[in-house]
Amino acid sequence: MPRTGSRVTDPAPTRGTALEVLAVFTRLGLTSFGGPVAHLGYFRAEVVERRRWLDDREYADLVALCQFLPGPASSQVGIGVGYRRAGVPGALAAWVGFTLPSALALVAFAFGIAAVGDVADAAWLRGLLIVAVAVVAHAVKGMAAQLTPDRPRVTVALLAAMAALVWVNTAAQVAIIAVGALLGMTLLRDLETPRSGDRQRIERRSTGAGRATGGLSRRAAATLLAVFAALLVALPLARQATPDQGLAVADAFYRTGSLVFGGGHVVLPLIRAEVVPAGWVDDATFIAGYGAAQAVPGPLFTFSAFLGAATAPGAQGIWLAAVALVAVFVPSFLLVLGVLPFWETLRRRAGVRRALVGVNAAVVGLLLAALYDPVATSAIRAPLDAALVLAAYLALAVWKLPPWLVVGLGAGTTALLGLLGVL
Repeated sequence: MPRTGSRVTDPAPTRGTALEVLAVFTRLGLTSFGGPVAHLGYFRAEVVERRRWLDDREYADLVALCQFLPGPASSQVGIGVGYRRAGVPGALAAWVGFTLPSALALVAFAFGIAAVGDVADAAWLRGLLIVAVAVVAHAVKGMAAQLTPDRPRVTVALLAAMAALVWVNTAAQVAIIAVGALLGMTLLRDLETPRSGDRQRIERRSTGAGRATGGLSRRAAATLLAVFAALLVALPLARQATPDQGLAVADAFYRTGSLVFGGGHVVLPLIRAEVVPAGWVDDATFIAGYGAAQAVPGPLFTFSAFLGAATAPGAQGIWLAAVALVAVFVPSFLLVLGVLPFWETLRRRAGVRRALVGVNAAVVGLLLAALYDPVATSAIRAPLDAALVLAAYLALAVWKLPPWLVVGLGAGTTALLGLLGVL
Protein backbone atom coordinates (compact mmCIF):
# COMPACT_ATOMS: atom_id res chain seq x y z
CA MET A 1 0.00 0.00 0.00
CA PRO A 2 1.49 3.37 -0.94
CA ARG A 3 2.65 5.65 1.86
CA THR A 4 3.37 9.36 2.17
CA GLY A 5 5.91 9.62 4.97
CA SER A 6 4.36 7.59 7.78
CA ARG A 7 0.74 8.23 6.78
CA VAL A 8 -1.36 5.76 4.85
CA THR A 9 -2.98 7.23 1.75
CA ASP A 10 -6.42 6.03 0.75
CA PRO A 11 -7.93 6.31 -2.71
CA ALA A 12 -10.11 9.38 -3.09
CA PRO A 13 -13.81 8.61 -3.38
CA THR A 14 -15.35 8.95 -6.79
CA ARG A 15 -18.72 10.45 -7.59
CA GLY A 16 -21.44 8.88 -9.68
CA THR A 17 -23.66 10.36 -12.35
CA ALA A 18 -27.38 11.03 -12.50
CA LEU A 19 -27.68 8.67 -15.48
CA GLU A 20 -26.08 5.89 -13.46
CA VAL A 21 -28.54 6.51 -10.62
CA LEU A 22 -31.46 6.67 -13.06
CA ALA A 23 -30.56 3.30 -14.58
CA VAL A 24 -30.32 1.60 -11.17
CA PHE A 25 -33.53 3.06 -9.78
CA THR A 26 -35.52 2.48 -12.97
CA ARG A 27 -34.75 -1.21 -12.64
CA LEU A 28 -35.77 -1.02 -8.98
CA GLY A 29 -38.95 0.83 -9.98
CA LEU A 30 -39.84 -2.02 -12.36
CA THR A 31 -39.08 -4.89 -9.96
CA SER A 32 -39.55 -3.67 -6.36
CA PHE A 33 -42.81 -5.30 -5.31
CA GLY A 34 -44.01 -5.92 -1.78
CA GLY A 35 -44.38 -2.52 -0.10
CA PRO A 36 -42.04 -0.12 1.73
CA VAL A 37 -40.17 -2.67 3.85
CA ALA A 38 -39.51 -4.87 0.83
CA HIS A 39 -38.33 -1.78 -1.06
CA LEU A 40 -35.68 -1.21 1.61
CA GLY A 41 -34.53 -4.78 1.09
CA TYR A 42 -34.29 -4.31 -2.68
CA PHE A 43 -32.42 -1.02 -2.18
CA ARG A 44 -29.94 -2.64 0.18
CA ALA A 45 -29.27 -5.50 -2.24
CA GLU A 46 -28.54 -3.02 -5.01
CA VAL A 47 -26.69 -0.11 -3.37
CA VAL A 48 -25.01 -1.85 -0.41
CA GLU A 49 -24.29 -5.39 -1.54
CA ARG A 50 -23.96 -5.11 -5.30
CA ARG A 51 -22.66 -1.60 -5.94
CA ARG A 52 -21.30 -0.63 -2.51
CA TRP A 53 -22.38 2.98 -2.78
CA LEU A 54 -22.94 2.83 0.99
CA ASP A 55 -22.10 0.38 3.72
CA ASP A 56 -24.66 -1.20 6.04
CA ARG A 57 -24.12 1.34 8.82
CA GLU A 58 -24.58 4.31 6.51
CA TYR A 59 -27.61 2.72 4.93
CA ALA A 60 -29.18 2.06 8.33
CA ASP A 61 -28.44 5.66 9.38
CA LEU A 62 -30.29 6.90 6.30
CA VAL A 63 -33.22 4.55 6.92
CA ALA A 64 -33.44 5.73 10.53
CA LEU A 65 -33.41 9.38 9.49
CA CYS A 66 -36.20 8.84 6.97
CA GLN A 67 -38.29 7.02 9.57
CA PHE A 68 -38.33 10.28 11.55
CA LEU A 69 -39.54 12.33 8.58
CA PRO A 70 -43.13 12.48 7.33
CA GLY A 71 -43.79 10.98 3.94
CA PRO A 72 -42.92 7.71 2.14
CA ALA A 73 -39.83 6.34 3.89
CA SER A 74 -38.65 4.06 1.09
CA SER A 75 -38.89 6.81 -1.52
CA GLN A 76 -37.05 9.17 0.82
CA VAL A 77 -34.28 6.60 1.27
CA GLY A 78 -34.02 6.39 -2.53
CA ILE A 79 -33.84 10.18 -2.79
CA GLY A 80 -31.15 10.20 -0.11
CA VAL A 81 -29.11 7.51 -1.85
CA GLY A 82 -29.35 9.33 -5.18
CA TYR A 83 -28.36 12.63 -3.55
CA ARG A 84 -25.31 11.14 -1.87
CA ARG A 85 -24.25 9.43 -5.08
CA ALA A 86 -24.76 12.26 -7.59
CA GLY A 87 -26.05 15.35 -5.79
CA VAL A 88 -29.42 16.96 -6.47
CA PRO A 89 -29.58 15.56 -10.06
CA GLY A 90 -28.99 12.11 -8.55
CA ALA A 91 -31.85 12.62 -6.09
CA LEU A 92 -34.18 13.59 -8.94
CA ALA A 93 -32.99 10.64 -11.02
CA ALA A 94 -33.61 8.19 -8.17
CA TRP A 95 -37.14 9.52 -7.70
CA VAL A 96 -37.99 9.47 -11.40
CA GLY A 97 -36.64 5.96 -11.91
CA PHE A 98 -38.32 4.48 -8.86
CA THR A 99 -41.65 6.31 -9.22
CA LEU A 100 -42.44 6.69 -12.91
CA PRO A 101 -43.11 3.02 -13.85
CA SER A 102 -45.89 2.53 -11.31
CA ALA A 103 -47.25 6.06 -11.83
CA LEU A 104 -47.65 5.47 -15.58
CA ALA A 105 -49.31 2.11 -14.97
CA LEU A 106 -51.79 3.63 -12.53
CA VAL A 107 -52.62 6.53 -14.85
CA ALA A 108 -53.31 3.98 -17.60
CA PHE A 109 -55.54 2.07 -15.20
CA ALA A 110 -57.41 5.26 -14.34
CA PHE A 111 -58.24 5.75 -18.01
CA GLY A 112 -59.67 2.25 -18.23
CA ILE A 113 -56.70 0.39 -19.75
CA ALA A 114 -57.00 -2.49 -17.28
CA ALA A 115 -57.80 -5.56 -19.33
CA VAL A 116 -56.60 -7.89 -16.57
CA GLY A 117 -59.51 -6.86 -14.36
CA ASP A 118 -59.36 -7.63 -10.64
CA VAL A 119 -55.82 -8.79 -9.80
CA ALA A 120 -56.22 -9.12 -6.04
CA ASP A 121 -56.14 -12.95 -6.21
CA ALA A 122 -53.92 -13.33 -9.27
CA ALA A 123 -51.40 -16.15 -8.97
CA TRP A 124 -48.53 -14.04 -10.33
CA LEU A 125 -49.19 -11.37 -7.71
CA ARG A 126 -48.97 -14.05 -5.03
CA GLY A 127 -45.53 -14.91 -6.35
CA LEU A 128 -44.41 -11.29 -6.02
CA LEU A 129 -45.52 -11.21 -2.40
CA ILE A 130 -43.70 -14.47 -1.71
CA VAL A 131 -40.45 -13.14 -3.18
CA ALA A 132 -40.80 -10.02 -1.04
CA VAL A 133 -40.61 -12.21 2.09
CA ALA A 134 -37.27 -13.62 0.95
CA VAL A 135 -35.94 -10.18 0.02
CA VAL A 136 -36.77 -8.72 3.44
CA ALA A 137 -35.41 -11.79 5.26
CA HIS A 138 -32.14 -11.47 3.35
CA ALA A 139 -31.91 -7.77 4.17
CA VAL A 140 -32.59 -8.37 7.87
CA LYS A 141 -29.92 -11.08 8.01
CA GLY A 142 -27.31 -8.91 6.31
CA MET A 143 -28.01 -5.81 8.39
CA ALA A 144 -28.11 -7.82 11.61
CA ALA A 145 -24.66 -9.25 10.92
CA GLN A 146 -23.23 -5.75 10.57
CA LEU A 147 -25.27 -3.76 13.08
CA THR A 148 -26.00 -6.23 15.89
CA PRO A 149 -22.75 -8.19 16.31
CA ASP A 150 -22.99 -8.63 20.11
CA ARG A 151 -25.50 -9.55 22.81
CA PRO A 152 -26.39 -6.00 23.94
CA ARG A 153 -27.28 -4.87 20.42
CA VAL A 154 -29.10 -8.11 19.64
CA THR A 155 -31.09 -7.50 22.82
CA VAL A 156 -32.03 -3.98 21.70
CA ALA A 157 -33.02 -5.27 18.25
CA LEU A 158 -35.25 -8.00 19.65
CA LEU A 159 -36.86 -5.66 22.18
CA ALA A 160 -37.55 -3.24 19.34
CA ALA A 161 -39.11 -6.04 17.29
CA MET A 162 -41.27 -7.12 20.23
CA ALA A 163 -42.44 -3.55 20.81
CA ALA A 164 -43.25 -3.05 17.11
CA LEU A 165 -45.29 -6.25 17.02
CA VAL A 166 -47.47 -5.37 20.01
CA TRP A 167 -47.56 -1.56 19.64
CA VAL A 168 -49.05 -0.94 16.22
CA ASN A 169 -49.77 2.71 15.43
CA THR A 170 -48.25 5.58 13.50
CA ALA A 171 -46.14 6.78 16.45
CA ALA A 172 -44.61 3.39 17.24
CA GLN A 173 -41.66 3.47 14.83
CA VAL A 174 -40.56 6.97 15.81
CA ALA A 175 -40.83 6.15 19.51
CA ILE A 176 -38.91 2.87 19.16
CA ILE A 177 -36.09 4.56 17.26
CA ALA A 178 -35.97 7.34 19.86
CA VAL A 179 -35.66 4.77 22.67
CA GLY A 180 -32.93 3.02 20.66
CA ALA A 181 -31.03 6.31 20.46
CA LEU A 182 -31.36 6.79 24.23
CA LEU A 183 -30.09 3.28 24.88
CA GLY A 184 -27.18 3.88 22.53
CA MET A 185 -26.17 7.04 24.40
CA THR A 186 -26.39 5.36 27.82
CA LEU A 187 -26.16 1.57 27.93
CA LEU A 188 -24.35 0.96 24.62
CA ARG A 189 -21.86 3.81 24.65
CA ASP A 190 -18.86 1.49 25.08
CA LEU A 191 -19.83 -0.39 21.91
CA GLU A 192 -19.28 2.47 19.48
CA THR A 193 -17.41 1.10 16.48
CA PRO A 194 -15.08 1.46 14.74
CA ARG A 195 -12.23 3.25 16.50
CA SER A 196 -11.43 6.75 15.30
CA GLY A 197 -8.51 5.77 13.11
CA ASP A 198 -10.43 2.88 11.57
CA ARG A 199 -13.45 5.11 11.09
CA GLN A 200 -11.45 7.63 9.09
CA ARG A 201 -10.18 4.89 6.82
CA ILE A 202 -13.67 3.44 6.38
CA GLU A 203 -15.13 6.85 5.53
CA ARG A 204 -12.44 7.28 2.84
CA ARG A 205 -12.69 3.87 1.18
CA SER A 206 -12.73 3.85 -2.56
CA THR A 207 -16.17 2.24 -2.43
CA GLY A 208 -17.46 5.26 -0.54
CA ALA A 209 -18.67 7.33 -3.46
CA GLY A 210 -22.09 7.55 -1.86
CA ARG A 211 -20.64 9.47 1.06
CA ALA A 212 -20.63 12.73 -0.83
CA THR A 213 -23.14 15.10 0.71
CA GLY A 214 -24.38 16.21 -2.71
CA GLY A 215 -22.99 19.73 -2.58
CA LEU A 216 -25.81 21.64 -0.88
CA SER A 217 -24.65 24.15 1.70
CA ARG A 218 -26.33 24.48 5.06
CA ARG A 219 -27.78 27.80 3.98
CA ALA A 220 -29.34 26.20 0.91
CA ALA A 221 -30.61 23.32 3.03
CA ALA A 222 -32.16 25.69 5.55
CA THR A 223 -33.84 27.51 2.65
CA LEU A 224 -35.40 24.24 1.50
CA LEU A 225 -36.79 23.62 4.99
CA ALA A 226 -38.21 27.14 5.03
CA VAL A 227 -39.85 26.53 1.64
CA PHE A 228 -41.38 23.34 3.01
CA ALA A 229 -43.01 25.24 5.86
CA ALA A 230 -44.02 28.17 3.66
CA LEU A 231 -45.84 25.95 1.17
CA LEU A 232 -47.88 24.38 3.96
CA VAL A 233 -49.25 27.86 4.70
CA ALA A 234 -49.29 29.38 1.22
CA LEU A 235 -51.04 26.62 -0.73
CA PRO A 236 -54.27 26.60 1.35
CA LEU A 237 -54.42 30.41 1.15
CA ALA A 238 -53.89 30.38 -2.62
CA ARG A 239 -56.53 27.64 -2.98
CA GLN A 240 -59.09 29.81 -1.21
CA ALA A 241 -58.20 32.84 -3.31
CA THR A 242 -58.20 31.07 -6.70
CA PRO A 243 -60.82 28.45 -7.66
CA ASP A 244 -58.40 26.42 -9.78
CA GLN A 245 -58.64 22.62 -9.79
CA GLY A 246 -54.92 22.16 -10.28
CA LEU A 247 -54.14 24.35 -7.28
CA ALA A 248 -56.69 22.49 -5.16
CA VAL A 249 -55.11 19.15 -6.10
CA ALA A 250 -51.62 20.51 -5.38
CA ASP A 251 -52.72 21.74 -1.95
CA ALA A 252 -54.44 18.47 -1.00
CA PHE A 253 -51.60 16.20 -2.02
CA TYR A 254 -48.82 18.45 -0.73
CA ARG A 255 -50.49 18.49 2.67
CA THR A 256 -50.86 14.70 2.54
CA GLY A 257 -47.17 14.21 1.76
CA SER A 258 -46.21 16.65 4.51
CA LEU A 259 -48.27 15.37 7.41
CA VAL A 260 -48.46 11.58 7.18
CA PHE A 261 -45.98 9.54 9.22
CA GLY A 262 -45.33 5.89 8.50
CA GLY A 263 -45.88 6.09 4.75
CA GLY A 264 -47.34 3.21 2.77
CA HIS A 265 -50.85 2.20 3.79
CA VAL A 266 -50.94 4.83 6.55
CA VAL A 267 -51.48 7.48 3.88
CA LEU A 268 -54.77 6.01 2.65
CA PRO A 269 -57.17 7.53 5.23
CA LEU A 270 -55.63 10.97 4.79
CA ILE A 271 -55.81 10.79 0.99
CA ARG A 272 -59.39 9.53 1.09
CA ALA A 273 -60.39 12.43 3.35
CA GLU A 274 -59.03 14.82 0.73
CA VAL A 275 -60.51 13.35 -2.46
CA VAL A 276 -63.74 11.48 -1.65
CA PRO A 277 -65.67 14.10 0.40
CA ALA A 278 -64.66 16.74 -2.17
CA GLY A 279 -66.35 14.67 -4.88
CA TRP A 280 -63.22 14.25 -6.99
CA VAL A 281 -63.64 10.44 -6.99
CA ASP A 282 -66.19 8.11 -5.41
CA ASP A 283 -65.43 5.33 -2.96
CA ALA A 284 -65.70 2.60 -5.59
CA THR A 285 -63.10 4.32 -7.79
CA PHE A 286 -60.87 4.94 -4.78
CA ILE A 287 -60.95 1.26 -3.78
CA ALA A 288 -60.36 0.11 -7.37
CA GLY A 289 -57.30 2.34 -7.62
CA TYR A 290 -56.01 1.10 -4.29
CA GLY A 291 -56.32 -2.48 -5.52
CA ALA A 292 -54.39 -1.63 -8.67
CA ALA A 293 -51.69 0.06 -6.60
CA GLN A 294 -51.07 -3.25 -4.83
CA ALA A 295 -50.27 -4.92 -8.14
CA VAL A 296 -47.58 -2.53 -9.39
CA PRO A 297 -44.00 -2.12 -8.18
CA GLY A 298 -42.66 1.03 -6.61
CA PRO A 299 -44.07 3.30 -3.90
CA LEU A 300 -47.72 3.21 -2.87
CA PHE A 301 -47.71 7.03 -2.97
CA THR A 302 -47.99 6.76 -6.77
CA PHE A 303 -51.65 6.06 -5.98
CA SER A 304 -51.84 9.86 -6.12
CA ALA A 305 -51.27 9.74 -9.89
CA PHE A 306 -54.28 7.45 -10.28
CA LEU A 307 -56.46 9.76 -8.21
CA GLY A 308 -55.37 12.83 -10.17
CA ALA A 309 -56.10 11.11 -13.48
CA ALA A 310 -59.48 9.86 -12.23
CA THR A 311 -60.50 13.40 -11.30
CA ALA A 312 -60.99 14.57 -14.90
CA PRO A 313 -61.00 13.03 -18.40
CA GLY A 314 -58.49 13.45 -21.20
CA ALA A 315 -55.61 15.89 -21.10
CA GLN A 316 -56.92 17.55 -17.96
CA GLY A 317 -56.73 14.20 -16.16
CA ILE A 318 -53.12 13.71 -17.27
CA TRP A 319 -52.27 17.21 -16.04
CA LEU A 320 -53.93 16.60 -12.65
CA ALA A 321 -52.16 13.22 -12.37
CA ALA A 322 -48.82 14.98 -12.81
CA VAL A 323 -49.77 17.68 -10.31
CA ALA A 324 -50.89 15.15 -7.69
CA LEU A 325 -47.81 12.96 -8.17
CA VAL A 326 -45.34 15.84 -7.91
CA ALA A 327 -47.18 17.52 -5.03
CA VAL A 328 -47.25 14.43 -2.83
CA PHE A 329 -43.48 13.90 -3.24
CA VAL A 330 -42.27 17.53 -3.07
CA PRO A 331 -42.29 17.49 0.76
CA SER A 332 -39.98 14.46 0.70
CA PHE A 333 -37.49 16.29 -1.52
CA LEU A 334 -37.54 19.42 0.61
CA LEU A 335 -37.19 17.50 3.88
CA VAL A 336 -34.54 15.00 2.79
CA LEU A 337 -32.37 17.51 0.94
CA GLY A 338 -32.92 20.07 3.69
CA VAL A 339 -31.95 17.74 6.53
CA LEU A 340 -29.13 15.67 5.00
CA PRO A 341 -26.41 18.39 4.98
CA PHE A 342 -26.95 18.87 8.73
CA TRP A 343 -27.20 15.13 9.28
CA GLU A 344 -23.87 14.47 7.57
CA THR A 345 -22.18 16.72 10.14
CA LEU A 346 -24.17 15.58 13.17
CA ARG A 347 -23.58 11.88 12.58
CA ARG A 348 -19.81 12.39 13.01
CA ARG A 349 -20.14 13.72 16.57
CA ALA A 350 -19.34 11.30 19.36
CA GLY A 351 -22.71 11.64 21.08
CA VAL A 352 -24.64 11.17 17.85
CA ARG A 353 -22.50 8.17 16.88
CA ARG A 354 -23.28 6.55 20.22
CA ALA A 355 -26.97 7.21 19.68
CA LEU A 356 -26.73 5.66 16.21
CA VAL A 357 -25.40 2.43 17.72
CA GLY A 358 -28.75 2.01 19.42
CA VAL A 359 -30.75 3.43 16.52
CA ASN A 360 -29.24 0.98 14.06
CA ALA A 361 -30.00 -1.94 16.36
CA ALA A 362 -33.59 -0.68 16.67
CA VAL A 363 -33.88 -0.42 12.88
CA VAL A 364 -32.90 -4.09 12.57
CA GLY A 365 -35.64 -4.91 15.08
CA LEU A 366 -38.22 -2.89 13.18
CA LEU A 367 -37.36 -4.68 9.94
CA LEU A 368 -37.55 -8.03 11.75
CA ALA A 369 -41.03 -7.19 13.03
CA ALA A 370 -42.12 -6.04 9.57
CA LEU A 371 -40.80 -9.30 8.11
CA TYR A 372 -43.55 -11.04 10.07
CA ASP A 373 -46.29 -8.41 9.70
CA PRO A 374 -47.18 -7.27 7.09
CA VAL A 375 -44.70 -8.99 4.75
CA ALA A 376 -45.01 -12.67 5.73
CA THR A 377 -48.60 -12.55 6.93
CA SER A 378 -49.76 -11.18 3.57
CA ALA A 379 -47.80 -13.72 1.52
CA ILE A 380 -47.71 -17.08 3.35
CA ARG A 381 -51.12 -18.72 3.28
CA ALA A 382 -50.13 -22.37 2.94
CA PRO A 383 -47.09 -24.68 3.32
CA LEU A 384 -46.40 -24.36 -0.41
CA ASP A 385 -46.01 -20.60 0.00
CA ALA A 386 -43.43 -21.15 2.75
CA ALA A 387 -41.56 -23.59 0.50
CA LEU A 388 -41.46 -21.02 -2.28
CA VAL A 389 -40.16 -18.40 0.16
CA LEU A 390 -37.30 -20.76 1.03
CA ALA A 391 -36.59 -21.30 -2.66
CA ALA A 392 -36.48 -17.55 -3.29
CA TYR A 393 -34.21 -17.05 -0.27
CA LEU A 394 -31.90 -19.80 -1.57
CA ALA A 395 -31.70 -18.03 -4.92
CA LEU A 396 -30.92 -14.66 -3.31
CA ALA A 397 -28.67 -15.57 -0.40
CA VAL A 398 -26.85 -18.68 -1.60
CA TRP A 399 -26.87 -18.55 -5.39
CA LYS A 400 -26.64 -14.72 -5.41
CA LEU A 401 -29.13 -14.25 -8.22
CA PRO A 402 -30.10 -10.60 -8.80
CA PRO A 403 -33.39 -9.59 -7.15
CA TRP A 404 -35.04 -8.63 -10.47
CA LEU A 405 -34.46 -12.15 -11.78
CA VAL A 406 -35.82 -13.74 -8.60
CA VAL A 407 -38.90 -11.49 -8.89
CA GLY A 408 -39.51 -12.71 -12.43
CA LEU A 409 -38.97 -16.34 -11.51
CA GLY A 410 -41.29 -16.03 -8.51
CA ALA A 411 -44.12 -14.48 -10.52
CA GLY A 412 -43.66 -16.97 -13.35
CA THR A 413 -43.59 -19.96 -11.00
CA THR A 414 -46.80 -19.06 -9.19
CA ALA A 415 -48.51 -18.13 -12.47
CA LEU A 416 -47.67 -21.61 -13.82
CA LEU A 417 -48.82 -23.28 -10.60
CA GLY A 418 -52.04 -21.30 -10.84
CA LEU A 419 -52.66 -22.54 -14.39
CA LEU A 420 -52.02 -26.11 -13.24
CA GLY A 421 -54.52 -25.67 -10.42
CA VAL A 422 -51.93 -26.17 -7.68
CA LEU A 423 -52.49 -22.70 -6.16
